[in-house]
Amino acid sequence: MNSAVILAGGLSRRMGRDKLVLELDGRMLLESAVSRFSGQFDKVYLSVADGGKYPDVRADRIVDILPGAGPMSGVHAALTSLPGDGAFFVAADLPYSCPPAALRIIDLCGDNDACIIRLSDGRLEPLFGYYRKLMLPRCTDMIKSGDYRMTELVLSMNTRFLAPEELGALWNEKLIMNINTPCDYEEVVAKATD
Repeated sequence: MNSAVILAGGLSRRMGRDKLVLELDGRMLLESAVSRFSGQFDKVYLSVADGGKYPDVRADRIVDILPGAGPMSGVHAALTSLPGDGAFFVAADLPYSCPPAALRIIDLCGDNDACIIRLSDGRLEPLFGYYRKLMLPRCTDMIKSGDYRMTELVLSMNTRFLAPEELGALWNEKLIMNINTPCDYEEVVAKATD
């Protein structure tokens, strides 16, 4: 069974308001992400710091067990509570995240602990990747030590780093383009209307 976890526990500090309720193409960013992944994955979960947030979004909630560690809190809670070998994690602020690309990343993980994209300039995108439950002890240790860096988590494990070309026709630079600031949002809206 393929599970996707939409990471929606952020505080949107750089945006100045909750970015996940912003609209793109007539839909709330968060609703759009849940809808896209629900069409391709067996089960889609919403990872949140507060279980009562986004009451109108239809998805089972995973609430942070060790809060305050950013996305790592969501990864930790999901790997602790979900059945199965692992899950695909996607940040809710990636408006063009592509479920078929996510499924391909799972296929390409092989026997590795995790699988994420590494761009040609060396940048990693840890919030669009597959994580196995084998990551849980390291994730727990890092949170308890106060190290919340997702890049450090994947670098410390047996992670497969994919070149974008390995996704073939599923790769597009927009795939991992996220919205953090008002300028980011304006740029995405402008591209959507082009």
